Amino acid sequence: MGEHNTPEDRLPSKRTKWRAVVVPSLAVAAVLAGILIAWLNRNASFSFAYAPNSNRPFTGIGADLITEGTQAGMAIAVVGLLVLAFWAGFRMGRRPARS
Repeated sequence: MGEHNTPEDRLPSKRTKWRAVVVPSLAVAAVLAGILIAWLNRNASFSFAYAPNSNRPFTGIGADLITEGTQAGMAIAVVGLLVLAFWAGFRMGRRPARS
């Protein structure tokens, strides 16, 4: 590189600007979608039975505290939050030093 071609003088390309908007937007959309999915699938049921004289163990069908839909929604939201955290760290690490 020459003396006049320093990295601080380069302008960001259109592709970089596009990524700076799309990646965080998709991550926020994933967080919101995950929260919505978890909220809509919150029908958890818990059953309790007392059966002292039965000769077989009790198995509670439907004794889920967190349903599969809620788990999927939480997983999607966590992935979105991880992408946002990575993106924030990446952007802060690439910030040029002020002179």
